[in-house]
Amino acid sequence: MLSVSVNAKGKEMQNPFLNCVGAGRAKEVLFAPFQEALGYAQSHIGFNYLRFHGLFHEDMYVLPQGAETPNFIYIDEVFDRMLEKNIRPFVELSFMPQSLASGTQTQFIWKSNVTPPKDWNKWGRLIEACVRHWQERYGAEEVSRWYFEVWNEPNLNAFWSGTRSEYFRLYGITAETIKSINPALRVGGPATSNFVPDDRFAGEREDETKAATHAMSQFAVAPCKGVWIREFLDYCAQNRLPVDFVSTHPYPTDFALDTDGVTRGKTRHILSLSEDLRWLREAVSGSAYPDAQIHLTEWSSSPSSRDTSHDGLREAVYVARQASETMGMADSVSYWALSDVFEEIGAGPSLFHGGFGLLHYHAIRKPVFTAYEMLSGLGSTVLVKGRDHLMTRRQGTVSGILWYDPLEETPPMHVYPEEESDQELPACEKTLVLTGLAPGEKIRVRYMDNEHGWAKPLWVRNGRHPSPDRKEISELKAAAESLGEMYDTADEKGELTLKFAMKPWAMYQIQGEALL
Repeated sequence: MLSVSVNAKGKEMQNPFLNCVGAGRAKEVLFAPFQEALGYAQSHIGFNYLRFHGLFHEDMYVLPQGAETPNFIYIDEVFDRMLEKNIRPFVELSFMPQSLASGTQTQFIWKSNVTPPKDWNKWGRLIEACVRHWQERYGAEEVSRWYFEVWNEPNLNAFWSGTRSEYFRLYGITAETIKSINPALRVGGPATSNFVPDDRFAGEREDETKAATHAMSQFAVAPCKGVWIREFLDYCAQNRLPVDFVSTHPYPTDFALDTDGVTRGKTRHILSLSEDLRWLREAVSGSAYPDAQIHLTEWSSSPSSRDTSHDGLREAVYVARQASETMGMADSVSYWALSDVFEEIGAGPSLFHGGFGLLHYHAIRKPVFTAYEMLSGLGSTVLVKGRDHLMTRRQGTVSGILWYDPLEETPPMHVYPEEESDQELPACEKTLVLTGLAPGEKIRVRYMDNEHGWAKPLWVRNGRHPSPDRKEISELKAAAESLGEMYDTADEKGELTLKFAMKPWAMYQIQGEALL
């Protein structure tokens, strides 16, 4: 039984999960389906920032055909449309324009160049031109509210062909250039991935021969450490470089090569995120930048855009558990990503393909989207939180969520069977006692389970059509938005006891009358 008093003192906390969300690349933000998804997300959740790759990719025409003067027409369009929807850019400065690149190595199907600049001064001039343009177009006060992150996952050979020292040089040039224009602008890095228990990232380049997780029988509980974080902070301190925030990507998985050259996926324990954040806070607090913000600029249950768990109920309760456990531990935990309009390895082969998005194509919500919507309805005063609940006070009444995770020690990942078979697991009886309500106050309960607020079961019944027609899309949207709902009323003492028979991976939202 969980007992919650609305009049309890509580603790003021901001939810970092609502601060930022990711997208694939800049050009995709201009696609009509992505704009539909962004508008839908902002009207139901309301993120503060959007981060994406490829701002300097060739399809943005920033330096077309080796031009010396940048072309901002597409970048302006991206930022304009974002700001119109009340979401600011978390500017990832990547990747290398071909005319500045020192090599030809690329990443993704859209071929982002990941090599260092052949002329470091020209890179600095590009950054200067961009920042000056943004200040002229949007105003210094507005741009001072943005974040500038230098590159993406440079510790991985796939994303940075240079050395660690070369990345640090790139950071230094970029950070000093930005600050020379306006000291109030916020810059940070190193945007590395992931947290690991071995030394594959200890040197100047990633050394996959040192990856040891494939041989670890107890990888789930192995102590892991952040990558390049302490080295980055030490380098910046030694060279008197600015660091306004530290960013990294602590996915709860590892996909290391085994001794036969085969990639093996493994998951860490359910609380690895809070463990990583404690490590990160200790590293930052012990550095020359103890007040630097902490931004996890990519995060979800796995870094695979074909992981079917992204589409299911487990992802929703996993996010809720992490939000409860890590409230107040970071400045942002940015879900990767907003929409399945996402082309790193090409378009998804089917509507339900395990894409990164909170939303499927056609802005059909996934259960994890509803989890974020429920999180956005919480207040900043946390009354009580735990492994299956997060209860807050908002506008003088209760606003909380409950969930049931029968496999609560394990993050979701595609190695598990699909959710249709999960319903064989038993239901869970939960009792919630509310006190301190207004006498006679109405309480609304909305809930999501395998029969309410989830489109996939309908899609399965309809025959798993890879590309449904407009009629079925409308039906799937309705199914995804059709949560269960019930109401009850506090007695004359302002007390109410609620009892739920929660199905596996169900999530319940409880809200007082002032919020309805």
